[in-house]
Amino acid sequence: MFTWFVAKRLFAEGGSSGRASRLATGIATTGVAIGLCVMLVSVAIVLGFQREVQDKVLGFGAHIKVLNYKSIGGQEFSPIVIDDSLTARLAAIPGVASVARFCIKPGMLKTDANFRGIAIQGIGQDYDQSFISNHIVKGEMPQFTDSVSSGKLVISQSTAREMQVDVGQTIYAYFFEQTVRARKFTVSGIYRTNLTDFDKNFAYTDLCTIHRLLGWDSQQYGGAEIRLQDFERLDETLTSVVGEVNHKQDAYGEYYSSMSIRMEHPQIFGWLKLLDMDIAVILILMISISIFTAVSGLLIIILERTNFIGIMKALGAPSRQVRRIFLGLASLIIVRGIVLGNVLAFALILLQKYTGLITLDPEVYYVEAVPVLVNWWWVAAIDVGTLVVSSLSMIVPSLVISHITPAKSIRFE
Repeated sequence: MFTWFVAKRLFAEGGSSGRASRLATGIATTGVAIGLCVMLVSVAIVLGFQREVQDKVLGFGAHIKVLNYKSIGGQEFSPIVIDDSLTARLAAIPGVASVARFCIKPGMLKTDANFRGIAIQGIGQDYDQSFISNHIVKGEMPQFTDSVSSGKLVISQSTAREMQVDVGQTIYAYFFEQTVRARKFTVSGIYRTNLTDFDKNFAYTDLCTIHRLLGWDSQQYGGAEIRLQDFERLDETLTSVVGEVNHKQDAYGEYYSSMSIRMEHPQIFGWLKLLDMDIAVILILMISISIFTAVSGLLIIILERTNFIGIMKALGAPSRQVRRIFLGLASLIIVRGIVLGNVLAFALILLQKYTGLITLDPEVYYVEAVPVLVNWWWVAAIDVGTLVVSSLSMIVPSLVISHITPAKSIRFE
């Protein structure tokens, strides 16, 4: 195509064109590159932050919990029958990866010098212990079971510091009912997730110990934690779980209920959802900047190429054809800016991912370094969106060409 051929020649001759044209081309390219880079890096940071916090919240809980109806919104868990038949039915629901019984009992940890309240969760061999294991900073994660009391306890780093205990040391836990009951534990592992509200409130031991302390019958537990194969199918799977257990009674006349992790921690997931608004604001601002610089650059190029435009029109080229030449030139400049923006963005993303160069206060942001996550659908959408929107915005400034007449433009200096 003739117009595309001429546009490529003008683009190739950019370095030998006038000073103003070279400056305009450089500014336009830089504007698009920086705008795209900021968009890609910002989206990667927001997605990374959402994933990190979500994974940590899910690690402390489960995608879906089956509980006693009385336990919803309460500080303590009422017992509900979680027998093999129920766990088998829950595990058979499409999308369910695992089902694990659990018990939680509030108590108080005490040493000779310190004490503090805490919730101790009992977990068995069916419980997915990988999250806590991956965040152990000292000691080890025992293989807790539901049949043997190990006498071992896993506490958070913040709890260990406050209680002034270390791995291998003894700590006592007191539980208050009609009488005070005490248990001696050995600190087996210390974990840190930087989710302060969770770290300071949870400790872990074997399910057998907590179940005996609660004094419930053999099939009664605090509930069942369900983990899914795909978190994106949470609502769909929750509907199936609700149909399976909700409003049904166990052998003791207690009613089953269920809730998702989003229902259990609405404030955290609501906050993470608000970050999507930040992405929208950043995209709008950066695309606007890219459009502004590209439009300004094209106008300067058109003004400096007025003599060329006049010659083309004098040779019989219609205004529409000349406009297509400059629109093609603008598209090539935008594409070059997009390529440079991608290179710069991925260089920064990879640098942060593998070095953690930019750090954060984990007490405030829940992570020690700025997290990044590359989503290729987002990358493609931003690249294509920038190209399309910026190219369409070039139509308006190209209308200037229609008002340039050969008689005046050929003598234009």
